[in-house]
Amino acid sequence: MDSRSSAQTTGEQRQQYISNELRDWIVAQARAGVSPEAVLDAMKSSGWQEEIAIRALEETLQAHLEQQSRAAAPEQPATRVPVPDAPLAESPSRVRAFDRDVDVLMNMKLPRVIVFGGLLSDAECDQMIALARPRMARSETVDNRTGGSEVNSARTSRGMFFERGETGVIDRIERRIAALLSWPVENGEGLQVLHYMPGAEYKPHFDYFDPVHPGSVPILKRGGQRVGTLVMYLNTPAKGGGTTFPDVGLEVAPIKGNAVFFSYDRAHVDTKSLHGGAPVLEGEKWVATKWMREREFV
Repeated sequence: MDSRSSAQTTGEQRQQYISNELRDWIVAQARAGVSPEAVLDAMKSSGWQEEIAIRALEETLQAHLEQQSRAAAPEQPATRVPVPDAPLAESPSRVRAFDRDVDVLMNMKLPRVIVFGGLLSDAECDQMIALARPRMARSETVDNRTGGSEVNSARTSRGMFFERGETGVIDRIERRIAALLSWPVENGEGLQVLHYMPGAEYKPHFDYFDPVHPGSVPILKRGGQRVGTLVMYLNTPAKGGGTTFPDVGLEVAPIKGNAVFFSYDRAHVDTKSLHGGAPVLEGEKWVATKWMREREFV
């Protein structure tokens, strides 16, 4: 690659971007044994501002060294932690959750997946949609570099978050979830409501935060690792929109009032908790998601 390809000039004002192509070129020079000083001189000769060239070199080479260190280190087994769960040891068909009886429609061990029927009433579903609708915005995902949020093409829904206990219906549902899964209300993130129109989806992903990413550090300080997810369906799409678990070939149908719960006792692919929201093919889909943490979420 010519290092000039990422340096752009508009009139007398030079706007330069540190692109992935430039980073790849810098890494290739390092692998070929070219000194950082020589790489910097080449970039400056190609029109790069010295300050930007130095920053590109430092950031790229530091990330490259960290990647090499991780690759060289032997993989350590992830530590298992306690997770939320429903009292299903005797395989009941129905369980009591705070103020409501909930049906157990499916109970899978690995991955740990439970499908609940009638967790929410129709009125509660409609009320949550009505409360969320005026506050919807394009959904974001976690930026692994910083721990902040970013719009990602893998997630094409719109969404919003409720504060814990924000309204009477939110407080009641959170207490119901806590009783159902034997997990404290304070260990849960605020409920997130998502809205998917035809064609919208959320491609397969893990909900835990990968500790190797720098952006996970500030997130994990707020309550530890995510250990469980509950997805509640607030309506029934005409076609599509199921929750998929690609590793085990499972798809849960999005039925109004029902919910799917899954847990992951460590941040590792062996939990088989890879999941996604299949594209909505006809109609629309509304869901509410509750993520549970190891400790109190603040």
